[in-house]
Amino acid sequence: MSKTEDLEFPFCDDANKYEKLAKIGQGTFGEVFKARDRKTKQIVAMKKVLMENEKEGFPITALREIKILQLLKNDNVVNLVEICRTRATPYNRFKSTFYLIFEFCEHDLAGLLSNANVKFSLGEIKKVMQQLINGLYFIHSNKILHRDMKAANILITKSGVLKLADFGLARAFSISSKGAGRYTNRVVTLWYRPPELLLGDRNYGPPIDMWGAGCIMAEMWTRTPIMQGKTEQHQLQLISQLCGSITVEVWPGVEKLEFFGTMELAQGQKRKVKDRLKAYIKDQYALDMLDKLLTLDPSKRIDSDNSLNHDFFWTDPMPCDLSNMLSKHTTSMFEYLAPPRRRGPIAPNPNQRPVQNPDQHFERVF
Repeated sequence: MSKTEDLEFPFCDDANKYEKLAKIGQGTFGEVFKARDRKTKQIVAMKKVLMENEKEGFPITALREIKILQLLKNDNVVNLVEICRTRATPYNRFKSTFYLIFEFCEHDLAGLLSNANVKFSLGEIKKVMQQLINGLYFIHSNKILHRDMKAANILITKSGVLKLADFGLARAFSISSKGAGRYTNRVVTLWYRPPELLLGDRNYGPPIDMWGAGCIMAEMWTRTPIMQGKTEQHQLQLISQLCGSITVEVWPGVEKLEFFGTMELAQGQKRKVKDRLKAYIKDQYALDMLDKLLTLDPSKRIDSDNSLNHDFFWTDPMPCDLSNMLSKHTTSMFEYLAPPRRRGPIAPNPNQRPVQNPDQHFERVF
């Protein structure tokens, strides 16, 4: 089998057509840069494809992401413009670097929420959530699961258009074949991971993304992730404290999940989603929708279609344009560029948000 550097890529432009301007992201997936097309002056985001672990060939995760993004063309999904590569030369040990080139979005939601000067009105929060769920409706209708919903993966342009981004963990799903052990449950950042994944479900579907949407929705008011577990066990404990004990009564069939018998599950916890969040969220429709998104049993969790029809979006104040509010902020805001937060248990302070790193030891916030 020939190595990647031996191959010709006639449809892959040279990455040097773009001039890197600043680094705007860093993760397990690699680095993301803000860049400018030298000829057209168009601003783009360049996502480096990590090739270090590849003996030969192209990383399967990147191939999956490319394939999925070529399928998903929608206003609320980030647009993949092209794929570029650097030429193999003696200077890079004859190893090409590949980049995914995306349309540039000025902010991510984690960056905006970490800035106390960015204030969302209720109508603006509705617009964010409406676009987010519209994006999920579109990808789920196309039989794609995102599997990494979190505030840092929600991009927003300066004109107020929201884009679901980072499809590195996304995959196609099928409803029909009910085979056991189909997908990995080692997906979704811990703080946004739904209870069915924590309990070892391998036969999941769109409800896993809806749970993440619920966590993000609450964050629009709390300004910080609402359940900051240190371990999977701790995350389940925080979920039980908020959403009530995980039992066969509230979730028929949960006992069949792989880790149901091995995880310690808190007993006698009452459901407190509305009670615990009403200090932050005054809108009754918002609390009701959040309650439906953070439903323990995935089969009873509200889906994207019913979410879009929820009264939250159809009562005053109606969802309103974000561009006016965003025009007051001329600097890009990304989680990667946000100032690091102090460690340790943090007091309930809606204006303070820790960096979203589940390895840091934060207690829950509210």
